[in-house]
Amino acid sequence: LIAVTKTVDVDKILEAIEYGVTDVGENKPQELARKYDIIGDKVKWHLIGSLQTNKVKYIIDKVHMIHSLDRESLCEEIQKRAEKIDRIIDCLVQVNISKEDSKHGLYEEDVIDFITNISNKYTNIRIKGLMTMAPFTENEDEVREVFRSLKNLSLDIDKLNIPNVSMKYLSMGMSNDYKIAVEEGSTIVRVGTSIFGERNYNNQ
Repeated sequence: LIAVTKTVDVDKILEAIEYGVTDVGENKPQELARKYDIIGDKVKWHLIGSLQTNKVKYIIDKVHMIHSLDRESLCEEIQKRAEKIDRIIDCLVQVNISKEDSKHGLYEEDVIDFITNISNKYTNIRIKGLMTMAPFTENEDEVREVFRSLKNLSLDIDKLNIPNVSMKYLSMGMSNDYKIAVEEGSTIVRVGTSIFGERNYNNQ
């Protein structure tokens, strides 16, 4: 379980830690860095939002895992920054299963080539699984199909035994659809609203 702390203030996060939260997820690199500077290593920090190359420097020494690896230019920047501080960065490859224009991530058919290409090239990046977001729809079958497709893709990748790559984690499911995601094999759910209540966008 990752407690998504987008727009959540530090006091609420500290309270959640007291109740046993061990992993938190931030969408924005600068927010992660700001909250990390106050809270530190009391939790593991996950960057779950889209990551621009020029923002990698803010989180490279703080983040436990990046959930949104989706292009080679980002790999290059992570590699360069991680090498300097002698860190191996665990990453999940973001997959846009539903092919929505509004979502980041690789299309399903491009993932294996992408992972194969980067696995030996970037020694400070370790691929630990896949991440996706389901479409916002009332149609549970459509949501289930997206999660099932990601699970099947992870099984296909696993069979290839690509060096530096494991499919240990499937990051899929949020407050509105995590139950379906778990049924379809999710190992990481990203839940914010169900823990902290509705988001207060004035805190951004």
